Amino acid sequence: MKLTPLAPTAGSAAAHGNRVQEAAAALPMAAAVAAPEVQVGAQAASVQRAQAQMAQMPEVDAARVAEIKEALARGDISFDPRKLAQLIQRHHGSAV
Repeated sequence: MKLTPLAPTAGSAAAHGNRVQEAAAALPMAAAVAAPEVQVGAQAASVQRAQAQMAQMPEVDAARVAEIKEALARGDISFDPRKLAQLIQRHHGSAV
């Protein structure tokens, strides 16, 4: 049995789809990709700032981190959590 494809009728969805595609093809490329201006909330803006700051940070050197962990475990270097807290407060301001 041989199947013959049906041509879309004037009122069918397929016929409308073709007209939409033809109309979109006639639009200039800039009109097709232009995005509306979007305003974001305070939380989203904060996340965007954090992402921008993280993008500027250097990559983590995993080998160096492992080396420091081993030195701490062996006792070759000491760790003072109070000193670290003071340094963090000094870096970020006293309001932590």
